[in-house]
Amino acid sequence: MNEYEFKKRKLKNNPATWLVTGVAGFIGSNLLETLLKLNQRVIGLDNFITGHRRNLEDVKKSVSHDQWQLFSLIEGDVRSLEDCTRACKDVHYVLHQAALGSVPRSIENPIASNQHNIDGFLNILHAAKDANVKRLVYASSSSTYGDHEALPKSENKIGNPLSPYAVTKLVNELYAQVFMRCYGLETIGLRYFNVFGRRQDPNGPYAAVIPKWIAAMLDEDVIHINGDGETSRDFCYVDNAVQANLLAALADSKCASAEVYNVAVGQRTTLNELYTIIRQSIQTQLPDQRIGEPVYRDFRKGDVRHSLAEITKAKSLLGYQPTHGLEEAMTWYLQNHKS
Repeated sequence: MNEYEFKKRKLKNNPATWLVTGVAGFIGSNLLETLLKLNQRVIGLDNFITGHRRNLEDVKKSVSHDQWQLFSLIEGDVRSLEDCTRACKDVHYVLHQAALGSVPRSIENPIASNQHNIDGFLNILHAAKDANVKRLVYASSSSTYGDHEALPKSENKIGNPLSPYAVTKLVNELYAQVFMRCYGLETIGLRYFNVFGRRQDPNGPYAAVIPKWIAAMLDEDVIHINGDGETSRDFCYVDNAVQANLLAALADSKCASAEVYNVAVGQRTTLNELYTIIRQSIQTQLPDQRIGEPVYRDFRKGDVRHSLAEITKAKSLLGYQPTHGLEEAMTWYLQNHKS
């Protein structure tokens, strides 16, 4: 039995109360589903700016009636300290996923990114401290590595941020360290590397590349590739991110000293390779689907050129073992396209 299965079994026999911020979002709803299936009580906080009620309905269908009764939704905003304080009341663990994501969005509106990602994070930290939660696990980002060119990316070496979004995530890490030192609040940061999977929204100008391309191929729309297509990413299926969150929350105290961990698979895929993988997967399942050649355009401002994670630290200190790869996305998107 690996560390994750051991911790889940132990958790199922010792129910706790969890707060998931951004609970109606892509990663938040997957965390909710996993926790409810483990018979945990979950408080969810969401303002539905980027989250969707359909995600919560999907979770409801996937759990039992009794498990769904363990969930309470607070329709509120992390930018409100009052909402954060109410959400943290009597909570053991906080999984903070709420954020205004997307590098391009942050370049277009840095003030909004700062308000959601920095002001909101500070509110959650303050509320969690006052509520004496056991631990706060928060979503950081691989964007914090900025212009540091070395591969793979190791947690102790970062460069200069390339976007307002990257700045907000770096500030989150600094604030978490300060709250640990000043107030004793246990925090663990997870630097997500291009998380993808079920319930990820393919629509809108800031949609992530995998759901956006799958939807475009199924709709026979044009696929745009930014730059020459040799930009590379370490794509991480959402179940790996869920695993990392639970392991971080339940890790031994020696791992809780305001540390950050890469959450990824440790494999690099270029955009050109990704296009081929998605195309072949769709045509295997839908042989008659017509898919055109991609159209190349300018590089996108603020993008990191290459991304590949070193995940030894998460493996050794958290017991993290990624279990899912790129192929996991295809079946869910094909089943749920336009549903």
